[in-house]
Amino acid sequence: MATLELSMQDEAVSAPVRRGRKLGLLFWLASGWLAIILTLAILAPVLPLQNPVDMDMLERRAAFSTEHWLGTDGLGRDELARLIFGARVSLTVGLIAPMIGLVFGGALGLLAGYFRGRFETLVVGSMDVLLAFPPLIFALAVTAYLGQSIPNLTLILGVLGIPAFMRVARAATLTLARREFVIAAEALGASHARILLRELLPNVILPLLAFFLLGVAVTIVVEGALSFLGLGVPPPMASWGSMIGEGRESLDVAPRLAFLPAAGLFLTVLAFNLVGDTLRALTDPRQGAL
Repeated sequence: MATLELSMQDEAVSAPVRRGRKLGLLFWLASGWLAIILTLAILAPVLPLQNPVDMDMLERRAAFSTEHWLGTDGLGRDELARLIFGARVSLTVGLIAPMIGLVFGGALGLLAGYFRGRFETLVVGSMDVLLAFPPLIFALAVTAYLGQSIPNLTLILGVLGIPAFMRVARAATLTLARREFVIAAEALGASHARILLRELLPNVILPLLAFFLLGVAVTIVVEGALSFLGLGVPPPMASWGSMIGEGRESLDVAPRLAFLPAAGLFLTVLAFNLVGDTLRALTDPRQGAL
């Protein structure tokens, strides 16, 4: 008995260690980078930074200095302040837009995968119609009608993300709907609402959250592309995409103006992808019983 107890204790202690080893060094490096970027973005208003919209035409494209650590842009605005406030905008859109897809797409996918039949056909068909509509045309139409702003941009990207989250939730629900614990709940007379909320949702939410991180990475890239094309946040507000677009005009004399926001965008998207891929692999319902 003592030997059995010791082995069970060793197993309990070694389980977190094995999980930590599964995550790997890249996961922790990516998580550290995301923690730094999120902290800077949240604390941007209280950090000792210069105003990111204040212009000084006498200091246009100034080099690195103690006053401007990363120099200034083509209008004399502090590049470090614009990078940090740009991260604030990009991450705001990148995090909130996928939440719209997660809530609405996840709910539709959960219901479609559980009830099946005509409701599933209606939901899948409507998502196919939304996917068939050109995203750029949709963004142009909404922007032209509602105007350029962070809420409008977030709404556009959130609606465009609903079909992807619906498909993930529906696939996970189809995998779990005929599992033993669901059949047992049905046999005990549990209502549809109880089965959906108590049995299926806790298991479906795990792959959805992992996919959410991948959706954040994609949304940041799309926001950057739209801002680069002039369809994103209105000037003089900074985002990484608009900074890359503005720096394009100075590639011959100050290439850092485009490369610095591009590097921040690349590293942040890569970090979200690494963390999302790792968590997706750990929460995939096909890897084992739930």
